[in-house]
Amino acid sequence: MTPAVDPRAAESLLAFWAEAGVDACFDEAPVDRTRLPPPAPRQATLKAVASVQAPVASGDIAAAVAEARRLAAAADSLEALGEAIAAFEGCGLRTQGARQAVFARGNPTAPILAIGEGPGAEEDARGQPFMGEAGRLLDRMFAAAGLTDRVFITNTVFWRPPGNRTPTPEEQAVCAPFVERTLALLRPKAVLLIGAAAAKSVLQTDDGILKLRGQWREWRLAEGDISAPALATLHPAFLLRQPLRKRQAWSDMLALSARLEGES
Repeated sequence: MTPAVDPRAAESLLAFWAEAGVDACFDEAPVDRTRLPPPAPRQATLKAVASVQAPVASGDIAAAVAEARRLAAAADSLEALGEAIAAFEGCGLRTQGARQAVFARGNPTAPILAIGEGPGAEEDARGQPFMGEAGRLLDRMFAAAGLTDRVFITNTVFWRPPGNRTPTPEEQAVCAPFVERTLALLRPKAVLLIGAAAAKSVLQTDDGILKLRGQWREWRLAEGDISAPALATLHPAFLLRQPLRKRQAWSDMLALSARLEGES
């Protein structure tokens, strides 16, 4: 008799592997990928193709990125950037159930720029990032490290992905000009990348968060000779599921605080 599986334990384990960067799994039995299946009848093939949503064309993504870059460049303040994001229609997430654009919260003259993944249900309702249970944990960590009111918080995408799924690289790429403009306007002394999705998007890497966290990297924009030291850390939502990892995240917070004091 197969033993019962605790759903909470299974969810916690899957979340752990996802944060660690595992994005593929293997079957118990090998599959010969060199053998092609027999061709399906043409009518069945057409029905299958019709039932699948066509992917976004690369040209559409390029046009959306260009429009985002134009709007971002025209914003001469963080307030104006928030207005530009709210007016931007090039991100598909906008029309997938999101209530509003969620740009940022915090001190607009802060020495730290914190970047998360994307808004969830509570953030979508309230219009600010990190407002749920994970956000409250993040705020407590900032306070314990003496960083309250020294952080400006945003995300890699500004509309809630349906089902709180991870934003796709294409969705992040479309929103990236606004994230980069945030860096250019704020000119922080340090950047904190919260979670795997944010770290991979900003640093343009496929490394998992457990490999990236705790290491200082340079985030340099392609234009304007603008850069900042960036530190990846574990997402507070992950810490709520894996409390034993809080020690690592706390170490990252102390490193961030020490870096800030060293730059003073």
